[in-house]
Amino acid sequence: MELGLTFPMQRFLKRKPPAYGTEPDRRFCWDLHIIGLRGRSCLLAVHCHSRYTFVRYDVPRSQWANLPGLFQEGLAESLAAAGLPPEQIETYLFRAGPVALTRTHGRREVAFLNRAWEDVLRLDLCLDPSRHAQPLLDHAVNTCPSRCAGFEGLGTALERILALESKDSSVKAD
Repeated sequence: MELGLTFPMQRFLKRKPPAYGTEPDRRFCWDLHIIGLRGRSCLLAVHCHSRYTFVRYDVPRSQWANLPGLFQEGLAESLAAAGLPPEQIETYLFRAGPVALTRTHGRREVAFLNRAWEDVLRLDLCLDPSRHAQPLLDHAVNTCPSRCAGFEGLGTALERILALESKDSSVKAD
């Protein structure tokens, strides 16, 4: 699985730019950004294939050191809150393979990320400042009608990721 880091995320983590990704299947690619919500540092993760988005609110400095772990925990909690059974989440993480930090996955994907950030800011009233996981905010963002490359017309990121996970039973070879 490739996690593309935006330039602000690279600066925040004090990392040199990572290599470009090599994963041709965007189902296993996410782009990550650091955003501020209510004065707190938050992780914004956007799936490059479906535009599915999740937010981790008020991430402690110590958790940023293990970005892959922070991401995987956030993804698992968000997908569970969206209705995916634990077995399906585990299967996706297994098929995605080991985490590799890369550059973001292209202009289109960064445009998806920017739109998701705008949606998060617009739906800020759904934020629960008492917890890191944001199931209500995630749901609100992922049920906004949007366009996505590879999908016809308007749809929601939630519909796209649920359809992707329910009909895809192939196992990725590592």
